[in-house]
Amino acid sequence: MAATLRSSANDILNRVAAEVGLDTVPDPYGSAQQEFKQMRFLLDIAGEELSQLYQWEFLNKEHQITTLDTDSGDYDLPDDFLYMINQTGWERAENVPLYGPLSAQDWTYLIGRDLVSQTIYASFRLKQGQFSIFPQPPPNGLDINFEYISRCWVIDSTSPANCIDKVKVGADTPMFDRTLISRYLKVKFLESKGLDTIKAQSDLNQMFSLLNSHDKGSEILQAGVSSRSFPYLSGISSVGDSGYGL
Repeated sequence: MAATLRSSANDILNRVAAEVGLDTVPDPYGSAQQEFKQMRFLLDIAGEELSQLYQWEFLNKEHQITTLDTDSGDYDLPDDFLYMINQTGWERAENVPLYGPLSAQDWTYLIGRDLVSQTIYASFRLKQGQFSIFPQPPPNGLDINFEYISRCWVIDSTSPANCIDKVKVGADTPMFDRTLISRYLKVKFLESKGLDTIKAQSDLNQMFSLLNSHDKGSEILQAGVSSRSFPYLSGISSVGDSGYGL
């Protein structure tokens, strides 16, 4: 994964201002100029949209739930939850995948049939900001784990260990690559002014594609029958390392 070059929100606004023909200022987030007021608003929109467009590694987080048999089976999602990454749900106590997310029809079917005694895998549903586990109430000691994308894309300048979901002051730092979010903000600004965005959009698309290819490692392309592979990581063919009575 490539290193991410980051800059403060003030620096990003000045970068865009210079590109669109505006004078830079010492403190864009304190400026009373209408253009900088608009850019401050558009920067938050840009960050929110970029968070949704791709599963950025720096927004990837893990969440764990350990159940008690006195629980309802409904658990609040993390405060910064944006969306769950598909097929990352596992019950680690038994090392089995979670089944889900269940549709409303699947959930009501399980509840209606009362299949608790016949349930092999824990199942889940996302509803109204909660992670719901079936069976309900859950058995004691389920170790539920999944990965999700955080909606917090800004490093808080007053507490750098924390992230927040919008820029509050100019010293805050968006976690996105500075060129990517600058180009995204430039497109947004030009659109808001009714100006031509063809070249700006092309530059943005190029940078977005480049960073996508660098953000994660890629699998080996299969061009023939013989290649290096990792069969022990196959979800279909993998078997356990122990438990055979030997």
